[in-house]
Amino acid sequence: MYDYFKGTIIQKQQNTPKGNFVTIECNNIGYLIETNQRTLSLISSVGTECKIFVSLTHREDFMGLCGFANKEDRDLFNILQSVSGVGVKVALVLLDEFTGCELISTVIKEDAKALSRAKGVGQKMAQKIILELKDKLINWQEKMPVDLSDVNIESVDTSDVSDAQAVLISLGYTIEEIKPAIKVAVAKAGNNISSEEILKQALTYLAQ
Repeated sequence: MYDYFKGTIIQKQQNTPKGNFVTIECNNIGYLIETNQRTLSLISSVGTECKIFVSLTHREDFMGLCGFANKEDRDLFNILQSVSGVGVKVALVLLDEFTGCELISTVIKEDAKALSRAKGVGQKMAQKIILELKDKLINWQEKMPVDLSDVNIESVDTSDVSDAQAVLISLGYTIEEIKPAIKVAVAKAGNNISSEEILKQALTYLAQ
């Protein structure tokens, strides 16, 4: 329903009993958006204009907006909530503890110990997130070849490229957006690159 709001930051509320919030005014309407501490630190200061990517959560007992400083975190927030047992609070905590790239890398590596250091995420929950989220990020049926013949790299593991492509597809990017991003990412990453490094460079390119 909503993609982002662009307006003036009226108030930031950090570590309240109910969580972290930012109020942004757009066209004389103030929107109260739940977020996390990392997002509050990334967005502009009170009284200045900012753009925040949002997700509308609608359940029987709750309806509210959650927001992030970039599209990737917002999309990961939505994907996280598709995991059984992961709701708004856990998803916000995970994206407070990890950047989007770090979280994806942690899941790909199946590092349950690292995931469980997020507040409220135990070992059992971490393993469930890896089991369900890795399938969504990696076992993506749609694959598309990227021509890397003109990139000056000695060797590129095609599985690393495919894994990075799958994650970008799951984040909602189109094939037309992904192909040049992957190409630039491989070139910048250099030799002996990994799927995590390709993904990091590609997301940096796409965010420009």
